Amino acid sequence: MSEYQTWREYLIEKLAADHERAIDYLDVALEEYQIDRDARLFFVALRTVIESQAGIAEVAKQAGIEEQCLSNMLSSEKPPRIDLLSAVLTALGCRLSIRPLETENKRVKHSGIETTTASLKRARPTLEDTTERGDLR
Repeated sequence: MSEYQTWREYLIEKLAADHERAIDYLDVALEEYQIDRDARLFFVALRTVIESQAGIAEVAKQAGIEEQCLSNMLSSEKPPRIDLLSAVLTALGCRLSIRPLETENKRVKHSGIETTTASLKRARPTLEDTTERGDLR
């Protein structure tokens, strides 16, 4: 096993060696964004995956966008245009998809009336969970 200077270098090497793991990592980052709305953390994860797969210059070229445009998108805290994000994800060999939320029915009483509500249930570990354990799945 080689020595690493940082956790990020280790992570990039692991994601570079396993494309499916990189896509799973990005999927978890997107799920976290939907919960926390912290675009900065999503873009850090996206940049990490981009660097692990081909690098910013190559992914920008494959996506048909300027390298500076991709760099700006990754350093922004604003959500990107959907067409730009889609182009980048396509260059990485994945796509955005729509899936129903997993729900768990619960009975609650509100003002004396019992009703059924659905609450969100996490289907995957969080990014924090994966980094604490040192694994990405």
